[in-house]
Formats: sequence, C-alpha cells, structure tokens
Amino acid sequence: MQVKADLHVHTIYSRDSLITAKDLVFYAKKRGLTAVAITDHNTVEGALKLAKETDLLIIPGVEVSSRNGHIIALNVQEPMPKGLSAEETVDRIHSAGGLAVACHPFALFKGSLGKHVSDTFDAVETINASAAPFKRSVRKAEEIAAELKLPRVAGTDAHYAPAIGYAYTLVDAQLDVDAVMKAIVAGRCQPFGASVPLRLKLEMYYHYFKEKKVGSKSN
Repeated sequence: MQVKADLHVHTIYSRDSLITAKDLVFYAKKRGLTAVAITDHNTVEGALKLAKETDLLIIPGVEVSSRNGHIIALNVQEPMPKGLSAEETVDRIHSAGGLAVACHPFALFKGSLGKHVSDTFDAVETINASAAPFKRSVRKAEEIAAELKLPRVAGTDAHYAPAIGYAYTLVDAQLDVDAVMKAIVAGRCQPFGASVPLRLKLEMYYHYFKEKKVGSKSN
C-alpha cells in the first residue's frame, strides 16, 4: 500500500497560517492525500486536536526553531524546546520518539539549516513547495541528502489551504502513523511536487493582511 502524504502543513495554531481544520481536511482530500503531517511552529496542540476529529490520517508534528535553523519533528506528542542547537534538537526529538527532518535546508528567508544538516537526521525535505528559489533549493537539498545517504521527503509548507498537496511524499506503508514513520526511516519513500503557483502565494498574502487589518480594527 502507498500512503500519499503532505509532510509539512501549518494550521491556525501557527500565527502566520490561515488554514483551519475544516479547510485542511477538505483540500487534503481534494488533492487525493491520505495523510497530512501538521507541523505548526513550536506547538503540537492543533495536530493532536484534529487527529481526534477526522478520519484523515494526521501525523502530529512540530516545526522547531532551533538555534541553527528550523527542524521538523514528526510523530511527537509534545512541543520541543526552542533555541537549542540543531544537534541538541535532534536528540530531543529522538528522545521523544519522533523523527527529525531537515526541512527546506537551503531555502531563503525560512530559517534554513544549511551546513548544519548532519547524518543524525532521519530525512531531508528535498522538495518544499513554498521554498524560494525553488529549483536551487531542491537541487541543493538533493545533494545533501545524497551525501549523507538520508531518505528524501516532500511537503508544501502550506500556510494557505489551497496550497496543500502541491508537494507530497509517497510512502510504501500501511495507513498508520507508526508504519509510515518506520517506512520513511527505511527509505521506502519518494518525494514529488512543484512550487506553489505565484497566484496562490499572492492570494495568501492578500487574505493574511486583510485578516490582520480586520483584527486590528476590532481590538
């Protein structure tokens, strides 16, 4: 069996995301996804909540702000401490029973890890649909994954629901979180995807700033 998973999605539990639980499930199913990793910034609360409310397989995760760049923790039940080194953060993720993914390691303006990616990670996000410049970020992430002999995964880094599914990972596993995690570690996964269209990026910024403006007026 193959699981089609977007392994990097943010919900409204991330302050910079517009994605509600309802919209996440709608667009994930519309794109033919069978699993989504919710990876909000430094919190796992939204992921754990939605996992109890939908039949879509939700992989609880968190995007951790380490001192050296952002790291995704997959299959964790608690947030990881911010501000530690990349090495310390990976250790904390493993101690919590999770997988450490080097997300968008060479994208600009995303708090990327760059040279701090090491073979202690469990996988490299070689395709991030929101990364810029897209082709360069994919090429350099592929190079580091090959150099370190790490599995490759993909996710959209979506903060706007229509962007969900533009990048995804096919995993040879049963539709179960633990099975998907074991398959990724074993390298039974393949990344696919393309850059989120400029139109959707502009839509996201429009709705985000419109929402913030309305919010500031009501305060």
